[in-house]
Amino acid sequence: MACCVVFLNLTSVPIAQADGEAAGDFDYYVLALSWSPTWCALEGDARQSPQCAQKEEFSFVLHGLWPQYEDGWPQYCRTTARDPQKRTTAAMTDIMGAPGAAWYQWKKHGRCTGLAASDYFRLARLAYDSVEIPEVFQSLKRDVKLPASVVEDAFLEVNPNYTRDSVTVTCRDRRIQEVRICLNRALMPRDCGPDVIRDCTLSDARMDGIR
Repeated sequence: MACCVVFLNLTSVPIAQADGEAAGDFDYYVLALSWSPTWCALEGDARQSPQCAQKEEFSFVLHGLWPQYEDGWPQYCRTTARDPQKRTTAAMTDIMGAPGAAWYQWKKHGRCTGLAASDYFRLARLAYDSVEIPEVFQSLKRDVKLPASVVEDAFLEVNPNYTRDSVTVTCRDRRIQEVRICLNRALMPRDCGPDVIRDCTLSDARMDGIR
């Protein structure tokens, strides 16, 4: 496997967040796919999350489907939509790793879509299923170091409708953290805003193997 990873540029565009905005007011979506072994190593193991159990073998999991402004994003929005029932969040475990993750994503981001909870999770699953995850990552069993650009290249190769401006790779603690894909409201790829395009530029980012 080729090697080359990306360093998270924290000096780019200032981050703008808006708490308590009206639900449904946003420009596009960011589909965030987290590399599960990184999250487990940095947070999940300490929390004893079921996502990190040896038998699970998660690769890229759905972190969230986030409403986004052209610059910044809404969060914890005002909505009349009811919170999801436990069975609704539990049903997302197969792609999100744990039901608690689904609940948190609804609370912070899902409410901002203006959708009912069941519709939000249905849309999130549809967005996740629309992405082809490169086979090399689905079967990665050993720890490697590589450039983040290699991860981006792999996603672009198997998802030919994506462009470099619609996909970004982030790193955390010198590890591959996430692949983020920008989508319009019809879930078609579009260019990311300036606050999303903050590609990691490491040449030796760590990517732990699937457990």
